[in-house]
Amino acid sequence: MTKSGREIMEIFEAFDLTGTAWSAAQLTGCDAKTVTRYVAVRDAGGDPLVRAVRPRLIDGFMPKIEELVDRSKGKIRADVAHRKITAMGYRGSERPAPAGGRGGEGRLAGRAAAPLPAVGVSEPGMWLQWDWGDGPQVRGRRTQLF
Repeated sequence: MTKSGREIMEIFEAFDLTGTAWSAAQLTGCDAKTVTRYVAVRDAGGDPLVRAVRPRLIDGFMPKIEELVDRSKGKIRADVAHRKITAMGYRGSERPAPAGGRGGEGRLAGRAAAPLPAVGVSEPGMWLQWDWGDGPQVRGRRTQLF
């Protein structure tokens, strides 16, 4: 969780007062590693409110995914896209591949998110879904339904 500007200023104030990350962490109610991280950003001249963007394995393959989505007019399946980028050298899981075209962090620039499949219209073997629920009492004992 990212700290608010006020919390960060309290961390800086506590660190400047005590001179140690451990004592500042006790005063502000956070971890000493958090204090160390924010103080290091401040000392390097960075903005502590800006989150660092970490590179993802899929980033180098996003242009190809965009091309596949454009050429198929959004009809390409995630497993097909994954197979194609795996042949190009992608070594990650299949999970980020659909995210590239469906929104979230992997949203394709300027495109609306494609709708996720509704329950009940999936292909056989593509999804597993289950639910638990309380069942009737049998001979005075509770049962659960799967």
